[in-house]
Parts: sequence; C-alpha cells; structure tokens
Amino acid sequence: MKAPHPRSDTAAPAAGEAPRQTTALAAMLFAVAMTFIDQTIVAIAAPDIVDELHLSASGMQWVVNSYLLALAAFFALGGRLADLLGARRVVVVGTVVFVISSVLCGCVPEGSLAQTWLIVFRATQGLGAALLFPAALAVVVAVFPVERRGRALALFFGLSGALTAVGPLLGGWLTAWTWRAIFWVNVPVALIALALTALAHLSDRRRAEPLDVKGAALIAVGMGLSVLGFQQAWSWGWGSAATWGCVAGGLALLCVFVRYERGVRHPLIDMRVFDDRAFRADAAVLFFSMLAFVPLFFFASVYAQVSLSASPNQAALFLLYFFAGFAIASQWGGRILDDKGARPALKLGTVLGAVGFALWAGELTDLSMHDQWPYAALAGAGIGLVLAPASTDAVNRSLGASYGEVTGITQTVRNYAASVGLAVYGTILTHVTADRVTSTLRSRGLSEEEAREVARGVAQSVTGSGDTRVTQSGGRAAEVMRETMPAVRTDFAEANQWVFYGMAVALGLGFLCALRHPGGRVTSDAGRSDRSPV
Repeated sequence: MKAPHPRSDTAAPAAGEAPRQTTALAAMLFAVAMTFIDQTIVAIAAPDIVDELHLSASGMQWVVNSYLLALAAFFALGGRLADLLGARRVVVVGTVVFVISSVLCGCVPEGSLAQTWLIVFRATQGLGAALLFPAALAVVVAVFPVERRGRALALFFGLSGALTAVGPLLGGWLTAWTWRAIFWVNVPVALIALALTALAHLSDRRRAEPLDVKGAALIAVGMGLSVLGFQQAWSWGWGSAATWGCVAGGLALLCVFVRYERGVRHPLIDMRVFDDRAFRADAAVLFFSMLAFVPLFFFASVYAQVSLSASPNQAALFLLYFFAGFAIASQWGGRILDDKGARPALKLGTVLGAVGFALWAGELTDLSMHDQWPYAALAGAGIGLVLAPASTDAVNRSLGASYGEVTGITQTVRNYAASVGLAVYGTILTHVTADRVTSTLRSRGLSEEEAREVARGVAQSVTGSGDTRVTQSGGRAAEVMRETMPAVRTDFAEANQWVFYGMAVALGLGFLCALRHPGGRVTSDAGRSDRSPV
C-alpha cells in the first residue's frame, strides 16, 4: 500500500492570524466569482452575440458548451497541480489564464474567424477556471483549522454559489452597453483577487512528485467525451449513435482511468480516498444534489420567461427566492458541520430540498411568480444545507491532507452531475412539451401531423434543443399558435412540473445516500474522524 501523501504545503494558521484568514478568504472569493458568473452570464448576451457576429445557432451552443467541457475535463488536473505546485501558485496561474481568455473573448473580431475564436478562448477560460477553483478551495481549507473550516467554507460556497444568480442580472445590464463587457468585467475582479492574494502572504512549497500525465489525459478525454454526449443529446437525440458513442466511450475511458490509477505510484487521484465510507457518502450526496442545483438555473429561468412572460432580468430575480433560502441555510449547515459533523446537515438538507422541489412543482401551473417564493426558498435551503457540509467533510477526509486533489474530485463529481441533469431533464422537458402542445393544437382543429410539427418547433424553440423557430410555421398553424399561446404557456408549465419532480426525486436519492454516512466529526487534518454518535 502506498504511503499517504505528506502534509499540505500551506500550513494551518496559528492563533492570532484571523486577518490573514479573512484576506485569504476574500481573495479566493473574488477569484472564483468570475468562474461562477461566467457559467450563466453568456446565455443572456447570446442573442446580441449571434446578431453581431452572425453565428449559427449550433455555433453559439458550442460557445457555451466549450467552457463547460473544459471545466469537466480539467478539474481533476487542477486539483492535483494545486498539491504538486502549491495552491497559491495555481490560483494565480488560473486567474491569469482566465482573465486573459476573457479579454480575448471580448476582443473577438467580426468575420469568418469569429466563431472559432470565441469557442477556442471560451475553452481556455474553462481551463483557467478548472485550475483556479480547486486550488482556491484548497487555499481556504488549508488556511482555516478544521474546527472552523465548516463556517468558512459555508461562507465560501454560499457567496460563490449565489453569484451564479448574479450572472443573468449583470449580463442584462452590461449587454445594454455592449455584450463584450460581459467578458471585460472580469478584469477588475481578477486584479482585486490577485492583489488580495499577494496581501494574504500565503506560503507554497513544491511537492517532489511527478505529474501523472497519462492519468490526466485519460480522465480529461473520458470526462470530455461523456459530458459532450450528454450536452449534445438534445440536438443529436438519444437514439443517435454519436450520443451513445460519446457517452459510452467516455465512461469506458473513465473505467480504464480508475484501473490505471490503482497501479500508479504517484496517481493523479489516490483511489484509496474512496475506501472511506463517509467520503463515498459525501460524493454521492453531492452528485444527486447537483442533479438539481445547477440545472435549476436554466429550467427556472426558461419557465419564468415562457410561462410567466418574464423578462430575462425578471427571471433572474425569480431565482433570488431560491438563493435567499440557499444563502441562509448554507451558514447554518457550516455550523452544524463544525458542531455535529456532516450527517445531520446532509439528512436535513436532502429532505428539505426534496419537499421544497416537490411543492414548487405543484405550484408551477398557477403561473404566479410571487406565490412560488416559499417553495423556491425551501428548495434553496435544502441545497444550501447540503453543499458546504458535504464538500467540506469530503475534503477533511483527504489522505494526508491532500486538499487540492480531493477538491478536484468533488468538483468533478459536481460538474458531471450538472451535465447529466441538464441532458436528462432537457430531454424530458422537450418531449413532454411537444406532447402537451400537440394535444392543445389538435383540440383547436389542426391535423395530427401539422400539430406535431408545430409542437416540435415550439419545444425546440423554448428549450434551446434545436434550431427550429416557432415563427417558421405559417398559414392556419401560425394563426392557431397566436390564439393558443396562453394555453401553450400552461402546457410548458406542466412539462416543467416533470422536471421539478425529477429534482425532488434526485434529492430523495441523496437522502438515501446520506443515511449511509457513518456520522462523526473530523477532528484533525489527517483525514481521521471520531465515530461518536451524532
């Protein structure tokens, strides 16, 4: 058996270092703020980008997906590099890569080069974020002692998670000036992050271990292929050989990666961490929670705009109900972790989340934004209770306090779950919307064939799963569509109910995984826990 990794290179602080801890936490929050905002900000500016640069609909989809693909492919590498090179160094490198890529995205030239330019530099943005986020999380973990880590990371996840909701609001405001500003806004944020990182005086030392290049390539290609299959399932279809070729091929490579890592002296990921029952439970709860958390941004926003006739900015405000519960509960979850361990927070959070999403689903067809806020807040509270405790407890159990490596694992799990959730829920939404709209149009006198053709266009238009536009239909079909739009909005709300009930089911599965957590608190940075009852 391999010896555990040596202690993390950034030592835990002694008493009296609270100012350094605060500065370090602020620096890491500014650094990751860019990565969270950029996950949602581009979607708001997409119509302006397409119009000015004359991009195809599929090209714009790749502009969005290239960022998420790079995130999925390189999270594990970013976490491992944080251990080998030092978390502070990797934060700085990731921030610089991210902000330079942002500037270049904003400087995209018009013409035939525009689409390729944007896709390439969105991908390098994703690479910078994949380097940056695990390293930033590792810095916070290393700077705060284990007995205060839950509260610190609750603040980290609470604020950084809430920034995802800021993306659409900020995007709408900046796009009114120029869509290029959505990328340029990262420059002052990055400069503040780098300045605070320097002021925090974080120490790093290189770890004398080689990088597992073959393992990094296997997981990057495996994650990239499988996530690509999930991303393209909407446009390629679940019956497409390309979809299943990517998904199955990626999963096969990930299986090869796991087998390979168990035989390497210095692996990219030390698989022994999965021998810890609590770590496995934490990872499973994170996976099922992220099936709901990240996809919610898309589906709730589209629901608000289609069924509630909200503007993009109003749709972003709709999400603030969710984040009100999320932000409050995340702080509570951190305190529970520090006092009693992760298990109580995971159990309570998954139950609240499942109930919140189920009740929220039941209210969607009432088409009232303000009547839904208690259920949105309850769902947010459930996710908030889970996110920080599960992530922190998993990191606390890392072998030899190898924080960067384990943060890379947890972020990979989260990103992969988000991709699966978007693909599965998107397929459900498209099919149910098409069926509901077909029934509505047939009741207004259209033939089965004509109704299905128009309904398919409606479903693809409102879910973003294809290039067909509702306005392409003409004659009697167009007239019927104008007459039945109120009914179609209700049809779309009913289709979204299936999605939200699916999110409730995901949280229910997360609860079953939480029951498998052995309980107890981690009382040292060696990854060992006491097993006292909670």
